[in-house]
Amino acid sequence: MAPGLWLAVLLVFLSLGGCASGPNANPRDPMEPFNRGVYKFNDTVDNAVLKPVATAYRDVTPVRVRQGVGNFFGNLEDIWSFVNNALQFKGQGAIDSLKRFGVNTFMGWGGVFDVATEMDIEKHTKDFGHTLGYWGVAPGPYLVLPLLGPSTLRDAAALPVDWKGDLVSNVQHVPTRNTASAVRAIDQRSDLLKAGTMLEEAALDRYSFTRDAYLQRRRSVIYDGNPPDDNGGEASPTPADLPQAPGQTSMPADAVAETLTKTGPSGDEKVKP
Repeated sequence: MAPGLWLAVLLVFLSLGGCASGPNANPRDPMEPFNRGVYKFNDTVDNAVLKPVATAYRDVTPVRVRQGVGNFFGNLEDIWSFVNNALQFKGQGAIDSLKRFGVNTFMGWGGVFDVATEMDIEKHTKDFGHTLGYWGVAPGPYLVLPLLGPSTLRDAAALPVDWKGDLVSNVQHVPTRNTASAVRAIDQRSDLLKAGTMLEEAALDRYSFTRDAYLQRRRSVIYDGNPPDDNGGEASPTPADLPQAPGQTSMPADAVAETLTKTGPSGDEKVKP
């Protein structure tokens, strides 16, 4: 989707969402009724299509093959992470991201093998939404995007730039691009199957749990795990604040929040920061 068209769709989305807000709305989530509707739609699509396909992929594909697929796409992401670390003037993060891409591309068979991690080269996953947040752009209201899952106004506005920086999205051969995008989506969803089970076991309200964990994790990654005390408008719930089932400790919240960084269709995310 062209950036201009995407922004137009986003404006329509916001106008519709604004109509769904109410006087008792969560200040971080003023469009909660509308977002819950989108969340339910995404969950229905996920349960009907993506989750079964991802489960079959996990069951029939050897672990090492799945690791290789994940490593390959993770290696491509390191280039965009390099750009965003550089835009944030994070020299070590930029250097590590570039080193990881070079090492894994040339020594890891195009990134199929994660040689860089074995060499203790740290991964610093960053996107343009992180960059905007680092430079002081407030997150704005929480959004649940159709098929894409949890986001914020800031992160949604950053998506066209992230798509431009995504090497897979820039493949000119359409069948190859579509196949690679589908394989990546299935592989990422398969990695979230365990987290999804934890989410179902831990949360009294999956929607609230996912929202709070997403906002917490995004803020943590923007500040490299050390957010300032004054959150400047960023939501920063602690794991203890996240809704849990009776008898559960904060561990499920921690584990699920750790996975929330790359948007998935039913509100799941994945990251290895």
